[in-house]
Amino acid sequence: LEMYFAAKEGELVGKTIMITAGPTYEKIDPVRFIGNYSSGKMGFALADECVSRGAKVILIAGPVQQTTYFPMAQYIQVESAGNMYDAAGAFWGSADAAILTAAVADYTPEHVADEKIKREKTGEMILALKPTQDIAAFLGKQKNKANNRKQVLVGFALETNNELLNAEEKLKRKNLDFIVLNSLNDKGAGFRHDTNKISIIDDKGKADYPLKSKAEVAVDIVDHLVKVLKQAE
Repeated sequence: LEMYFAAKEGELVGKTIMITAGPTYEKIDPVRFIGNYSSGKMGFALADECVSRGAKVILIAGPVQQTTYFPMAQYIQVESAGNMYDAAGAFWGSADAAILTAAVADYTPEHVADEKIKREKTGEMILALKPTQDIAAFLGKQKNKANNRKQVLVGFALETNNELLNAEEKLKRKNLDFIVLNSLNDKGAGFRHDTNKISIIDDKGKADYPLKSKAEVAVDIVDHLVKVLKQAE
């Protein structure tokens, strides 16, 4: 018996949407990690919005303090970029669309110490980092291969400079259907805030939206997703 909520009506009835949310923690030793300031608020708002429109949602979340309003079809808690890569890869084949809101670490320590690293008299410590696997690029390569349906892949870009150029380049390189650009240059937008200011970029151009609550931003993003899914049918 599957104990999850799905609205009986709505544009996403019969659709499975996979959403990644929150930060990842990359272990240095048993007590320290490399992380980021993502709260998961945007991803969780998107998960609730999709469920309210009838979707079956698979939510893959890093370490967050958030809860959803609706029960999810599947809720997978992960810690590291590697964990998130494995989970997203495992569930992508059964999804009609994925929205990748998670702020995934680009680098992870080459070696994880078994014991807490003590501050030695020598002073500085050098941490060697290696790149993590790119989740969006991997899913973009696998897109439409798992079953006989067109899958929709949505990415997020958080840029501090050359925003549009970087987002457009990411859209093509990772085989995304559209990308949501968050600007850190706008007050009240981005990590840890309850509001966000986005632009949606696809091959037809760019649409800018005003500063709104993350719940309202989720409505705009899912409205766009619904359109793209309809075109894919």
